[in-house]
Amino acid sequence: MSTHPSPGPGPAPGLERGLAALERRLAWELAALQLPAPRWTPALERDGEPVADVAIIGGGMSGLALQAAMQHRGLAVTVYDAAPEGFEGPWATTARMETLRSPKQLAGPALGIPSLTFRAWFEAQFGAAEWEALDKIPRLQWMDYLRWYRRVLGLQVHNGHLVTDIRPQPDAVVRLHIRAPDGRTLVRHARRLVLATGRAGLGGSWVPEWAHALPRTHWAHSADELDHTRLRGLRVGVVGAGASAMDSAATALECVAARVHLLVRRADIPRINKGKGAGSPGFVHGHGRLSEAWKWRVRRYIHAQQVPPPRNSTLRVSRHPNAFFHLGCAVQGAVCRGDALQVHTSAGPIELDFLVFATGFAVDWAQRPMLRHLAPHVRTWGERFEPPPGLEDAELRASPDLGPDFEFQPKAGHDCPGLDRIHCFTYPAALSLGVITGDIPAISDGALRLATSIVGLLWAEDIEHHYARMQAFAEPEVYGDEWVASPLPAQLEPAK
Repeated sequence: MSTHPSPGPGPAPGLERGLAALERRLAWELAALQLPAPRWTPALERDGEPVADVAIIGGGMSGLALQAAMQHRGLAVTVYDAAPEGFEGPWATTARMETLRSPKQLAGPALGIPSLTFRAWFEAQFGAAEWEALDKIPRLQWMDYLRWYRRVLGLQVHNGHLVTDIRPQPDAVVRLHIRAPDGRTLVRHARRLVLATGRAGLGGSWVPEWAHALPRTHWAHSADELDHTRLRGLRVGVVGAGASAMDSAATALECVAARVHLLVRRADIPRINKGKGAGSPGFVHGHGRLSEAWKWRVRRYIHAQQVPPPRNSTLRVSRHPNAFFHLGCAVQGAVCRGDALQVHTSAGPIELDFLVFATGFAVDWAQRPMLRHLAPHVRTWGERFEPPPGLEDAELRASPDLGPDFEFQPKAGHDCPGLDRIHCFTYPAALSLGVITGDIPAISDGALRLATSIVGLLWAEDIEHHYARMQAFAEPEVYGDEWVASPLPAQLEPAK
């Protein structure tokens, strides 16, 4: 459970500089909000080990925000992440942008607490003038902020712990098999399980099928941990024109690639972020209430329009004279001849030494072995909704059909007891519930909503326990010595 230093008596600390002062102010705000609440759920054991109220797989931004929201509500939460401490998520590993794409003023995972925002953290160290001068948040500085977020809230993450198997049980728990850092296999249990495994949380990188026939030495996905210094002097092709394509191309150019060719299927690069145009509290909180047809229509439109790459990321590429933008140039295949790749495109052939596929992610359960016992049973949108002609979308079809509490639902005719105890807090939840599960703009809204849902589910499950506790509660507030009882008088005196 999260612990915080006592803020002491007196008014809220001021806005003086320094992280220590900010942390005192944060402690005061948490105390004023009576956070975290004491644990109120029954302590359970299984095989001599405590059963967590909630286990979370993933200790990145989403997992941390959700852990904090749940602990503030008095739940016992356990978090597992395969990465080393301080390197959860993409920020300090596979991400290559110089700055975040989100506007700096977004509250992110602050959960409605001012002193927990990036802005408060930044101003405490560098001052208000530096904040005003800041354009966008540097990527690695964001990771430093998340490390501080974890420390200052006392959030515990089991790093280096890889979940290898998930088995929902018919007796109201989920069993996890976990490979510990020392190689041991641990078996742990939780009443509820949340997948907070990021944008590729229900699958992984997507590349065209023909790419798998190429030598792995000659290509990578933009989400791979690629040492870009090996591209020095090479002719590099980048497939795509989104943010990750620009980041990959720029990094290759900065590592002195000989030439970088952006191979773009579209005749023009997207210029308008339609999702941003819909951004509002209504968009955040209302998507889950829409009809099936409207949910599909909204998400399909955003997918079809695509999100443009940031202007600064694009300029980071185009300022290099050896960067080339090839529009209307769909990559159709490639073969390896000698040390070179012969790449076939709709605009003609090109010879390259290395390809980077900035082609996004797919819901692909086979890439997540820990989900192998769930995958055959989970209902997807493709099994519940037939879109109108012209609005087909393979990614949306593969998205899980989630219930209102982010829970997986079984396919028709499938019996998988306990499947609804597993909650999806990853990007593929967007079609069912909106973009509240992984991106900075609404991550607090999603975390607070899911935490509130699970609190309600656990309370209802244990109502007999809580009712018995209520009946047994015997802390008096009135002791009986506050008055003297007297009988009614024999005859009332007449009023005067």
